[in-house]
Amino acid sequence: MLAHDLIVWTQTLLLEGELAKAQPKRLRYRLLHVAARLAFSGRRARLHLQRTWPWATELATAFQRLKALPAAG
Repeated sequence: MLAHDLIVWTQTLLLEGELAKAQPKRLRYRLLHVAARLAFSGRRARLHLQRTWPWATELATAFQRLKALPAAG
C-alpha cells in the first residue's frame, strides 16, 4: 500500500501529461529504470541523467517540482 501511495502522490504532485495518468508498470519502465549516475560532492548528491534517455526532461522537471514544494511543518 505504501508503494502505491507514493506512486499516486508522485503522479499528482510532480508529473504531468501522459505520465500523470500512466499505470504503475509504465512508470516503472520510464522513470524508475533510469539510466543515471548518482554523484556526491561536498555533502550534496547530484543525479546525472543520460541526455539521450527519452524521459530525462520529465524526470528532471519532477525533481525540480519536488524541490519547490513547501516543507511539511
